Amino acid sequence: MIPYIPHTDADRERMLKAIGVASMDELFSDIPRGILYGKELPIAAGLSEEEVLGKFKHLASLNRVGVSFLGMGSYDHIIPSAVKDLSALPAFVTSYTPYQPEISQGLLQAIFEFQTMVCELTGLDVANASLYDGHSAAAEAAAMMLASKRKSTVVLVSETVHPFTLEVLETWCYGTGFSIRTIAECNRTTDITGIPGLLDAQVAGVLVQSPNRYGFIEDYTDLARSVHENGSLLTISSDPLSLVIQRSQGEWDADIAIGDTQPLGLPCAFGGPSCGYIAVREALMRKLPGRIVGQTVDTGGKRAFTLTLQAREQHIKRERATSNICSNQALAALTTTIHLSLVGYAGMLEAARSSQDKAQYLARQLVGTPHVVMGGTAPFWCEFPLVFDTVETMEKTLAALLAEGLHGGIRLGTLTGRPADASTCVVAVTEKRTKAELDRYVQIVREVLA
Repeated sequence: MIPYIPHTDADRERMLKAIGVASMDELFSDIPRGILYGKELPIAAGLSEEEVLGKFKHLASLNRVGVSFLGMGSYDHIIPSAVKDLSALPAFVTSYTPYQPEISQGLLQAIFEFQTMVCELTGLDVANASLYDGHSAAAEAAAMMLASKRKSTVVLVSETVHPFTLEVLETWCYGTGFSIRTIAECNRTTDITGIPGLLDAQVAGVLVQSPNRYGFIEDYTDLARSVHENGSLLTISSDPLSLVIQRSQGEWDADIAIGDTQPLGLPCAFGGPSCGYIAVREALMRKLPGRIVGQTVDTGGKRAFTLTLQAREQHIKRERATSNICSNQALAALTTTIHLSLVGYAGMLEAARSSQDKAQYLARQLVGTPHVVMGGTAPFWCEFPLVFDTVETMEKTLAALLAEGLHGGIRLGTLTGRPADASTCVVAVTEKRTKAELDRYVQIVREVLA
């Protein structure tokens, strides 16, 4: 490997002499003089390592470190220190795709473990090696549903899914002849009773989300039966951490499970990168997009792992491929696998219950505060909507919280563009939040709205 050391003057002289050129100017003489800069670049002199470290420490000291009550897809959960250290090992941090199993058993096994963990969480049979994020997973699920029912052109999607999921689906459908029809919400949850009236021969499947965009946990009793009686498929999107305290997609008899593993070991990092998961019933296995790692035995009878069922555009005709995704989030999926291996089921349950208890506590403390109410009555896990009487009241409250170093919540109307959401703020509470932080949040809100 070439060392990351600049060429010395002597190196450059030897190279110029070898090619018979007297100077760098002569080497680039074919470049018109009129477009050359012609002066020394205004770059400061180099710094020593200690000087660079001091400069960055100074810049870091200027940051305002806030307390996050932000959510809606990116959550501030506890991540063990070992997760970052292990996932940063050089053997894992590579752009190489493990096409050659004879030299990639470690990475292939790690991906296989990720798939196994996704299946255990969702209660379904087969998972792939990850997708870009939960929103692209929704698009892939829609493609699977449409490919599974002949002459179907429509996917029904609940209005309560994440706004970005709807946007990605609408973009994916553009120009394809397929369309998205929304299922109305009722009291900020999916109107399940209205779905049978929307089902017809054109409907390939139904996509819903729990916890939904507001944080509410939805009840899908009899939903799968109605969908399956129409010959359609059911996809349920869920925060994977919530699956240890709510019914999994498999328990709701869904055909496809999707979501985003960001809550499992991935930092918020300005919204990415993230990692989508998708799992399906065995009957849909050959329609599953992306990479899949399978377990087999080698010629010596030892357990081995290899990429399998590669119905991607790189291997078969493009129009017959299950997906045109040429990559995935292997390192992010590996990070999730390491996180789950470290915390285990007990750690997940502790984090999920702690998040729920703290969110419930904050919501109870805010009840009765003037000018703001809870935005629904359905049960919620770690996230809930606050509805203010005016947009101005919401903005004043969020500004006061921010002034005290608290990021108070996500402005829902900014994401949905719906006037009805303009004064709604979605608040997320994770196991990282302390009672002092929760009480400070309540105190500031009460002072502003009193």
